[in-house]
Amino acid sequence: MSDFQEQLTYLRRRIASIDKKYAEPRSKPKTPREFAAPDAHLPFTEVETPFGRHSESEKLYERHRRHGSVGIADLEDLPQDLLEPISSGQIRGVPCTKWCFLDTETTGLAGGSGTYAFLIGVGRIAADGFRIRQFFMRDFGEEASLLSALAGHLRNFDVMITFNGITYDQPLLETRFRMTRQRPPFTSLEHLDLLFGARRLWNLRFDSCRLVDLENQILGVERQGDLPGEMIPYVYFEYLRTHEIFRLMPIFHHNAVDILTLACLTAIVPHAFHSPEQAQFSHGAEMVGLARWWRRAEQYENALGLFRQAVDRGLPDELLFRTLWDIAALEKKVGRHDAALAALIDLAESHNPWRAAALTELAKHYEHRERNYTMALEMARKAFELEPSEALGLRAARLEKRVASRKTPRLI
Repeated sequence: MSDFQEQLTYLRRRIASIDKKYAEPRSKPKTPREFAAPDAHLPFTEVETPFGRHSESEKLYERHRRHGSVGIADLEDLPQDLLEPISSGQIRGVPCTKWCFLDTETTGLAGGSGTYAFLIGVGRIAADGFRIRQFFMRDFGEEASLLSALAGHLRNFDVMITFNGITYDQPLLETRFRMTRQRPPFTSLEHLDLLFGARRLWNLRFDSCRLVDLENQILGVERQGDLPGEMIPYVYFEYLRTHEIFRLMPIFHHNAVDILTLACLTAIVPHAFHSPEQAQFSHGAEMVGLARWWRRAEQYENALGLFRQAVDRGLPDELLFRTLWDIAALEKKVGRHDAALAALIDLAESHNPWRAAALTELAKHYEHRERNYTMALEMARKAFELEPSEALGLRAARLEKRVASRKTPRLI
């Protein structure tokens, strides 16, 4: 048999084996994997919407309970105008029962179109306590249903409160709504991002203003066995692989506690902006942070009052000297030059980062307000020794001429 015939025989056998393989009846197509009933392990129920199905859970923190230093019952007594000052007047006269507190757990921390919010918690103040509804998608195919239910739930509220939500949560959710061809529900909600107010109060006092750190430092809550945020995407992907719902229990708990903490901090942070005279500050740095906010809002008397209280309370040297400088600048701005002069003299008499600037301001004061050119020259020279600059050199030269001209007798 020739080589050609051998090759032909081999190919016929191969074709016959392939035909035999595909002639056999195919096995039945695999049905989609059934999910274990969520309520078998957790209080989740399956919810059906026009977009499909997803899971939801409702958790109640009763009125008699506390979350650290804040009682759940205290949330119901928050005044309607509490959020007006911290929101620069954007949120007015909205009762606390119309506020919602939102937080998301996602498949990544970077955001972008490839990041999903697989768990969305929404807290609300109710007559029987604080309620949290969690919207959970068991697989990516349930996203549209979850978002549809979320949008319907948010229609019950006028204000949405988040922690870093302006930067992260809301943009992420807006992207997800558009990816599923649904309209984002946020245009009808006033959005208060509590992170900015928290930073105003505590950025000078604490190294970190993360929610979990403020929970510990301000509310006095110590979480036990909490899941780190960077581990949450990994745990969810493990769940997608195994469909073992118990793996997600720490995530559900983490999300609920974050929302409860957010609500309790809302009882503290906006109150400091709303009624600073009633706020119970435990550290002068908090007063300084709030005073800077009042200064930015051009409420100079409120700012000065808080700056002076902070000095009396006691501040670290670096913050103390900066605060004295701020007091001097504000007193000058409101026209109380004698008070500004006293603060500048305090700064000029000790070694600190603001000493040269204070000496320069004193030189201007003595030159222009008191016409005391000798004192002005002394201040300018001291400032030049500390921080030489062309402007100070020119000022000192000009003052030397003025002092010399006054010493030279006139010829009659």
